[in-house]
Amino acid sequence: MRPGAAVLVSVSLLVLAAGPAAAAPPPQPPLPERMADTGGGSMLITAVAPRTSSTTGTVTWWSRRDGHWARDGSAPARFGSGGLVEGGSRRQGTNTTPTGLYDLPYAFGIEPAPAGTTVPYRPVRQTSWWCQDNDSRSYNRWTDPRPADCRAAESEHLVTYGTQYAYALVVGFNYERPVRGRGAGIFLHVDGAGATAGCVSVPRDAMRRILAWAEPGRAPHIAVGTQDGPTAITRY
Repeated sequence: MRPGAAVLVSVSLLVLAAGPAAAAPPPQPPLPERMADTGGGSMLITAVAPRTSSTTGTVTWWSRRDGHWARDGSAPARFGSGGLVEGGSRRQGTNTTPTGLYDLPYAFGIEPAPAGTTVPYRPVRQTSWWCQDNDSRSYNRWTDPRPADCRAAESEHLVTYGTQYAYALVVGFNYERPVRGRGAGIFLHVDGAGATAGCVSVPRDAMRRILAWAEPGRAPHIAVGTQDGPTAITRY
């Protein structure tokens, strides 16, 4: 046998023993195409955490073009300090981010709307509040000024959150027909120092890009969920 032939035979036997190489799995469709519902529009924001105990994850914004969803941008995200919980069972004061699919009624901000913003945008003034008082007729509503039946101690004076509410989008959680005690004031807003009190937050530049990207005529929605399990984003 020639020198080295034994090595060649051994390698050949190993290849034969291993069999044909396994075919690579086909790439998954874009996330919105794997979801149960995307809100019926052609724009979607997904906010995904690894698990319900997570306080960080990823926000991605998508547009539907030529019959398919395409990724337009992505940014690191923060969630509530209490993690995430299914929206229908959430309780106020738990610092949890509600999972589910929600519309985005309007935007607001302490700073002027970024160039190109077409979504309705409310400027925050010294008299602007978000009422979170369960006993108020204005529960889970923007108020300007704060009504007498909405206690300041149970509400957010928006102008005092100069970093977070520089730019924000209202998330339609518990908004259309509010259930008392379920939670109020859930927004997509600019990052603060750490985890949120239940909102979803992204870096300032990402929030500006999202506001300039969103087109109200295309019915943008936000879907919040986990990678898998009962609160998997694909079930919404």
